[in-house]
Amino acid sequence: MYNKRWFQALVVTILIFILFWLMRHNHYVFEPVFKYVSAIAFPVIAAGVLYYVTRPIVHMLEEYRIPRLLSIFVVFLLLIVVGFLVVNFIAPIAQQQFSRFYDNLPSMINEVEDLITLWQSNQDIIPEQFMSEIKSAQEQLTGSIKDVTLGFTDFLINTLAQIVQFLFLLILVPFFLFFMLKDGEKLQPFVSQFFKDKKSESITRLFQRVDHTLSSFIQGQLLVSFFVGILLFIGYVIIDLNYSLTLALFGLITNVIPFAGPYLAVVPAILVALFQDPQMVLWVIVIMIIAQQIEGNFISPNVMGKALSIHPLTIITLILAAGSIAGFLGLLFVIPFYAVIKAIIGHFYEEALDSKEF
Repeated sequence: MYNKRWFQALVVTILIFILFWLMRHNHYVFEPVFKYVSAIAFPVIAAGVLYYVTRPIVHMLEEYRIPRLLSIFVVFLLLIVVGFLVVNFIAPIAQQQFSRFYDNLPSMINEVEDLITLWQSNQDIIPEQFMSEIKSAQEQLTGSIKDVTLGFTDFLINTLAQIVQFLFLLILVPFFLFFMLKDGEKLQPFVSQFFKDKKSESITRLFQRVDHTLSSFIQGQLLVSFFVGILLFIGYVIIDLNYSLTLALFGLITNVIPFAGPYLAVVPAILVALFQDPQMVLWVIVIMIIAQQIEGNFISPNVMGKALSIHPLTIITLILAAGSIAGFLGLLFVIPFYAVIKAIIGHFYEEALDSKEF
């Protein structure tokens, strides 16, 4: 019985649960490790994303017999050019539109308060059984508006502190990226050398599978988000929607979140359209539908294909669970994390089936 795979799997599962239990009840032992990981998490993740984005460029340059170090230098030069273009041409327009939005925020709040006043003046036509619910909703809405207005200063102070910390961590990203591009492909041979032939080949296939999963998701999702952002910007400019560039950039960022991102992207656009011209809300919805149809039928199948093979219902479940547990970061990382775990489990499952056949 001890040699049975089901028994060995059961023992491994029990040991994993015991490990989690020990970590939970002795967290002070692992606290320095968690602090170290959290301190370097941002530059490592940011450099990892840039690594998968820029690695194809390095490989393409190497095909033309350009040395790797020179190829990495070209990649960094391209990143600097892109950053220069964003800072000098896109950022000023986005900042100007955001400033206009902030200046118009009080008038938007006044319009909401006028709607509440109008609603209250017509309460006599509303059945009494609904009055308590309506009053509760009004109080919550008014309280939320006051919290946003009063807490904006504290928000700015906290944001400035986070920006300073962010800039410090941002400096580390180029160093991590350089060594990832230079030595990243040496990790798999380094790990494989500690195993015998069959195990070494298995580890090599596992690394390749995980690498393909991460590469497909990161490159595909960023390209899809970029194209969707462009489509939204073109549509918003056509209908002359206020803050079109800012709203399109917001849509580009939120589309990084699978499935839920497109719906989050359209919320601020609908609100802006509602205050600009209520009839424009319909056009915003039409633009969103057109952009999602183009993305779903043409862009995503050709860019990402079926590399991840994750059912839409699974994506919805993961996003709902991750959002409630870890907030925005959970929404951002749950799908690639699940895809990597799925690739690892699938690899060992196939290895077990292959061992039984022989």
